[in-house]
Amino acid sequence: MVETFAFQAEINQLLSLIINTFYSNKDIFLRELISNSSDAIDKDKFNSIDNDNKQKDYSIYIRPDKEEKTLIIQDNGVGMTKSDMISCLGTIANSGTKQFMENISSGNADLSMIGQFGVGFYSAYLVADNVQVYSKHKDSSVVHLWESKAGGSFTISEVTDSDLSDGTRIVLYIKEDCQHYLDESKCKEIINTHSQYILYPIHLWTTRTESKEVPIDDTTQEVDNEEGKIEEVDNEEGKIEEVDNEEDKPKTKTIQEEIQEYVQVNTQLPIWVKKSEDVTHEEYSTFYKSLTNDWDEPLTNIHFVAEGQIEFKSLLYIPKRAPFDMFKQNTKKNNIKLFVRRVFIMDKCEDLIPDWLNFVSGVIDSEDLPLNVSREMLQQNKIIKVIQKNIVKKCIEMIQKLADDEDKSKFNTFYEAFHQSLKLGIHEDSNNRSKLVKLLRFQTLNHTNPISLDDYVTNMKDNQTDIYFITGESRKAVEHSPFVNGIKNMGFDVLFLTDPIDEYMVQQIKDYDDKKLVHISKENVSFNNTDESIIKEFDEHVCKKIKEVLSSKIEKVIVSNRLSTDPCCLVTGEYGWSANMERIMKAQTLQNNNSMFMNGGKKTMEINPKHNIVLKLQENIKNNVSPELVNDSIHLLYDTACLASGFVQDDPSSFTNRIYNILGVSMGIEEGCDEESCCEKESCCETANTELDESPMESLD
Repeated sequence: MVETFAFQAEINQLLSLIINTFYSNKDIFLRELISNSSDAIDKDKFNSIDNDNKQKDYSIYIRPDKEEKTLIIQDNGVGMTKSDMISCLGTIANSGTKQFMENISSGNADLSMIGQFGVGFYSAYLVADNVQVYSKHKDSSVVHLWESKAGGSFTISEVTDSDLSDGTRIVLYIKEDCQHYLDESKCKEIINTHSQYILYPIHLWTTRTESKEVPIDDTTQEVDNEEGKIEEVDNEEGKIEEVDNEEDKPKTKTIQEEIQEYVQVNTQLPIWVKKSEDVTHEEYSTFYKSLTNDWDEPLTNIHFVAEGQIEFKSLLYIPKRAPFDMFKQNTKKNNIKLFVRRVFIMDKCEDLIPDWLNFVSGVIDSEDLPLNVSREMLQQNKIIKVIQKNIVKKCIEMIQKLADDEDKSKFNTFYEAFHQSLKLGIHEDSNNRSKLVKLLRFQTLNHTNPISLDDYVTNMKDNQTDIYFITGESRKAVEHSPFVNGIKNMGFDVLFLTDPIDEYMVQQIKDYDDKKLVHISKENVSFNNTDESIIKEFDEHVCKKIKEVLSSKIEKVIVSNRLSTDPCCLVTGEYGWSANMERIMKAQTLQNNNSMFMNGGKKTMEINPKHNIVLKLQENIKNNVSPELVNDSIHLLYDTACLASGFVQDDPSSFTNRIYNILGVSMGIEEGCDEESCCEKESCCETANTELDESPMESLD
């Protein structure tokens, strides 16, 4: 007897919504149906334990049939009665799994129920225009058939000739434009992607060809050949096989036999659901390679279960090498695969892990992660933030463990590959900044190997109160700068920050261990006191004159107490751009070329009152000796200070002309004198030679 029932919802509208709106990828229909089968097995397994019944071998079977144009998904789970079919399949968003979960105690955390919305089954209509569901409950002696073509009704009837002993069999009549889902390779691809880690075996109906030796029948003929061998000629297939007369072998032929059988697809177990002590190093390594397609073993991993506000299992890896496109825009943000009860959901969830940890790969498997109806995106709520917080915490623990290991080789490998990621984390992650700073390692003036800030503080001089650092393009560029030369004589160590991201990172680190971090190329850095009378004397003459000549380039001129072997240097304000930062900003492709903005404001020139050039310049200014040469000398001092302090020359042609002029004067060549005119007028060279000893360069010496 066939009974017809009306759907309890506006099925035409709702199914249209499911097919056209909820799911952006048709492949997930198989994921949803396999998940439903897994749920049914879970229920039957739970009931068997509860009733002390012997558990059976649970499996899920998938059989594509191109001739019949059907795809069959079958399980030996709990099955459905007639009333179950009416309530669960006939009512949209009424999930039997959800009701079942509400009726069991919270202590059964191993149960894996997915159907929270009751619409996953209807994803079958993405690829099928007719769906049949055969099901037999263990408490029922009858197999019931539910059938619908996604119209406004469905039918239920009893089936007497079905071979279904228990469980559920779903038959999908595939649409014409979806026939590729009947390909064995396509089904296998979907299972491997979405359902590889379902706890129960998933068997796929496969076809393979095998070579086989069979006896030759009476239809063959014997033919003598010249070599005394007998050729067996098969009249049906025309194949020939030579048999040696001397050996008494049976007469056979090779044929190709087609074998059809079920083959288990999900052979890889979800190792993250095991206890960490039960997983071997080889298993961790094998899973990592299958997850990332990396040919090498991971550097380290962490396997944990998070409990509290939300429960989830996770297995995270750090690779040995950084991806070449790790900081490239428009690339995959992370390598974290999200599972819900071992069913793959997505691998592009940017909210699960911050950008600075995008080198970490692994899996997260949640029991109750809230998803939208299609399960293709996470619902935006505080639970996502809780998961991210836990992941970041565990990743830092993983890195800290490498740093604490006596064998520093693994940490050195990690730091070489991912130190810029740590610095990005310091810039972006205020909550974990203090932990990440401890993981930093720096090149320094007094150390060949990189050291931590803890090591720096431990080795500080008794009279040293601050932590000194300088930023630059490379160690070579900063090691002999005027600022480092000045501090070297004091015996203080200096941190060399040579990564472009250091300029941004150091803005977030104001102090460490109650020691202030001081950029030695900025203003207000002093190591000893200068006599006030000397400052006053130089202010009246040298500083005033330099400020007058360079009024458009510098803001002020002061007497410095930080210089040792250099006559002068250029510094920026305490909160202004350093020379290195100015260089970085100018290198930005789409940067605004506003001159005031790009130059970071006017600079301060500091002069060394003990240097011979500055002393001679003071003398010439006092005595008003060769004002033109004094002006040129001041410009040249500024230009060389720009280079020595790490700044970029704004007008390189003027700078080079001054160098050429000074070089010509030192060689006794008058301005405007060339070789041809010199030959015509010998007095020119004679005059130059006689006046060489009185060259204006002597006034600078």
